[in-house]
Amino acid sequence: MNKSLFILVLISFIFLVVVGCSRSPDPSFAQCLTEKDVTMFGAYWCSHCATQKKLFGNSWQYVNYVECSLPNKAGTTEICLQEKIETFPTWDFADGNRVEGVLTIEQLSVKTGCLLQ
Repeated sequence: MNKSLFILVLISFIFLVVVGCSRSPDPSFAQCLTEKDVTMFGAYWCSHCATQKKLFGNSWQYVNYVECSLPNKAGTTEICLQEKIETFPTWDFADGNRVEGVLTIEQLSVKTGCLLQ
C-alpha cells in the first residue's frame, strides 16, 4: 500500500470514529434509562450538567432529571437535600449506586444494559 493511500484510509477511519462517537443516542436509549429507574440530579447553572445534557442531544427530554437548584441560586430543592446530593451531575441507579460527574453514553450503556442503537 502506498503512503498516500494509507494516509487517506487513516484519515477516513479517524473521521468515521469521531462522527460515530459524537452523535446523540437514539431516544430509545434515554427511554431505557428512565425505564431502569436511572435519574440524573443537576442544576441549571452547572456547566458539567450542560455538557452531560448535550451528549444526549434531542434525546435528553426522555431522561429522568431532577433539578436541585432553586431559582436565582437561592438554595437547594428539598428532594436533593433529602437525597444528600452534593455534586452535579449525580447519576442515581436502581441498584442504589451513585456516580458523580459527567458520564459518557457508553459508560451509561455498560452500567445499565441499555443498548445503543
